[in-house]
Amino acid sequence: MAQWEGLQQLDPMYRQKVHELYDRDELPMDVRHYLATWIESQEWDRAARDPSLAVVLFQVLLENLDNQYSRFMQEGNGESFVLQCNFRKFKQNFQRYQEEPYTLASTIQWFLTKEREILQMAELSNQVQSLQVQQENMETDNQRNMLKKLEDLRQRVQVMDHTVKCLEEQQDEFDFKYQTHKMEATVSQADLKVLQLMLNRLDHSRKSLLSAMTTLLTVIEEVVSVLVEEELVQWRWRQQKAYIGAPEDSSLEKLEEWFTSLAEGMFQVREFLQKLEELSGKVTYERDPVISQKSLLQQRADSILTTLLKSAFVVETQPSIPQGKGPLVLRTSVQFSVKTRFLVKVPELNHSMQVKVTMDNDAPQVKGYRRFNVLGTSTKALNMTESLQGGMVADFRHLTLKEQKVGAGGKGISDLSLSVTEELHVINFETEFNLHGLSLKLETCSLPVVVISNSSQQQSAWASVLWFNMLCRDHKNVLFFANTTPAPWPQVGEMLSWQFLSAAGRGLDTHQLDTIAQKLFGKQQSYDKCTLSWARFSKENVPDNSFSLWVWLDGILCLVKAYLADLWKDGSVMGFISKGRERTLLKKKMDGTFLLRFSESIKDGGITFSWVESDLRVGKRDVRSVQPFTKTDMTQIPFVEIIRNFQILEVGNVPENPLRYLYPDIPKDTAFGKYYEEGSGEDSPYIKYIKTKLMFVSESGAEGNLLQPMNSLCSQHCDEVTAPVEPLSSCMDKVLLNDDGDLPLPLLSAGAPASPDIAMDDDLLQRFLSDPNMLEGLDLTEDTSFAELILSP
Repeated sequence: MAQWEGLQQLDPMYRQKVHELYDRDELPMDVRHYLATWIESQEWDRAARDPSLAVVLFQVLLENLDNQYSRFMQEGNGESFVLQCNFRKFKQNFQRYQEEPYTLASTIQWFLTKEREILQMAELSNQVQSLQVQQENMETDNQRNMLKKLEDLRQRVQVMDHTVKCLEEQQDEFDFKYQTHKMEATVSQADLKVLQLMLNRLDHSRKSLLSAMTTLLTVIEEVVSVLVEEELVQWRWRQQKAYIGAPEDSSLEKLEEWFTSLAEGMFQVREFLQKLEELSGKVTYERDPVISQKSLLQQRADSILTTLLKSAFVVETQPSIPQGKGPLVLRTSVQFSVKTRFLVKVPELNHSMQVKVTMDNDAPQVKGYRRFNVLGTSTKALNMTESLQGGMVADFRHLTLKEQKVGAGGKGISDLSLSVTEELHVINFETEFNLHGLSLKLETCSLPVVVISNSSQQQSAWASVLWFNMLCRDHKNVLFFANTTPAPWPQVGEMLSWQFLSAAGRGLDTHQLDTIAQKLFGKQQSYDKCTLSWARFSKENVPDNSFSLWVWLDGILCLVKAYLADLWKDGSVMGFISKGRERTLLKKKMDGTFLLRFSESIKDGGITFSWVESDLRVGKRDVRSVQPFTKTDMTQIPFVEIIRNFQILEVGNVPENPLRYLYPDIPKDTAFGKYYEEGSGEDSPYIKYIKTKLMFVSESGAEGNLLQPMNSLCSQHCDEVTAPVEPLSSCMDKVLLNDDGDLPLPLLSAGAPASPDIAMDDDLLQRFLSDPNMLEGLDLTEDTSFAELILSP
């Protein structure tokens, strides 16, 4: 319920995103609202993988819908009657998941995840507003300058309107006197002089008006140029960066206000020109300035207005599929959505401008380049009802792509050997503008998209989206990957920082980026002049590993987003740090100081902790590490609970948790206490119901002896074993590493008995594993050795 309440308290811009999210049939907003508490308290992620739990949640959902239906029936008012009917329909729609309830669980989990992303976006926006004061001031100055120019234009147009009316009155007065004298038999010289004087004044007024009109068009042209060539271009660049995680404002409200204001002013100017033509048609004379200048002014006005209107047609929301890794990656036969917007509000054209969707109108003639057909409702009217601000939008929500079968891999004049995920495509939109005698064809296009056919291509496709939108501003450059240039490392580092910022609310600092750079370029004084190629970013393996830089970072990003978001956001995870710097930092701290860092050798993402302790045997201080934890571990136990319950057992010692202070000197419980689950030690919910591995300590107990992990024991087996030590954490089947990072240190698993007196042979071990109940009835004491237990008859 807390999450749903948080969404309702967001600013209108983000509430609009919530409305757009729930403008679907899969999960109605009414169901989400009235069942919010129950929905947020269920384990939908686990139900998506566990069919039995999915069945239970599906049945409970139907019961909750029935209960809510009954409540509406008892209330008996008009609104309740409508909701009552809706909930009956909702239940009928949910029945389609009867055979596959896990699909419903996955769908609800997806909605909850998207909600959290909206909340994170809103919070991130607040942070950006508070942290980037200088940038905000600059944007405010730009807005003030534009508003000042628009206000100046508005006043000029008002003055022009008044001037035209005065000219009309002046001409009517002249025309009346002229017609009056014309009907008279004779006209005196005095009357002719008066008429000549009036005509001279009229001619002067027309020339002055035309001169003012020229000046007005010049001013408008300058403002339109700034709006189209600067403000709109900057918005497009901000939108590109925002789609790859940058904290940029890509909203269109200000631009829409400015475009509409300018368009209204230009249509008034066209009315003034039309009025001048009418006046000249009624009264004209030799060397009439209207006849000689009006046509040129009309052409200039129409040209300015055409530029403005054609630039006003944009793609507000770029193409994306509901459950994709990121926007701009589309999958064949999977529905995607995209929204266009006409930035000039024209109520007269509401629902009359039809937008048509096509694809690759200017496809390159390259052998093997795929072509696609756009299926679904590919034509939709711009309307003012699908936007909270009343903008002219066409929201396409159910489009799909189907590849054309052209045979022999396609036709073309050249073959650039682009991979599927390097092949870029553009979705095109066109519509017709017809108003007040002006007819225009408007066109726009999306950012380049990558089209895949299998979810296994998502990772590589998103890498292409990142690389293109980091470097290229030409939206139609679909052959960008045919000849990519290396990217400056500072620019790559900024893009990588955005990924963590958008995933979990905190970007990468200088030390973290330098650690990544050192992995790529070796140790250097500065990495500002280093460059990274596309191949080295996404294709070539990083040193000492069998995967690329992006594959490694993406695995960490997924791990952070799914399991470590809070810890990453509050700065508890140092993340990227070299082993040398790790030792330097920790050895200066008190015993038990630890830090959290990412694994450099696990493809799908891993995290470990290292701590410092004094070794009294050799009189030195060591830094120890544990084998990295992966998503498999954290799916079972939250990482904070692993830290909380972590214990080690060295030969002859009582098990204890060596983690006491989060670097630099924060007590562990102070750093992580707010994330702890209720219960601790044996009462922890993560100790009793987990799978553990049986491990033993070798007789010598010397540092570096390998602890052999044996077969897994299920929870009930562990409960039946009375171990000679306190129960330990469930994730203690990890091997500890010494200061050099390669030799394991002794470690005991949860519920696993250990003895320094014996190394079991395979037969004895199998007896114990095959019948753990063999220990029942034995009189066990603290002095009972593992050998005595195994050898007992």
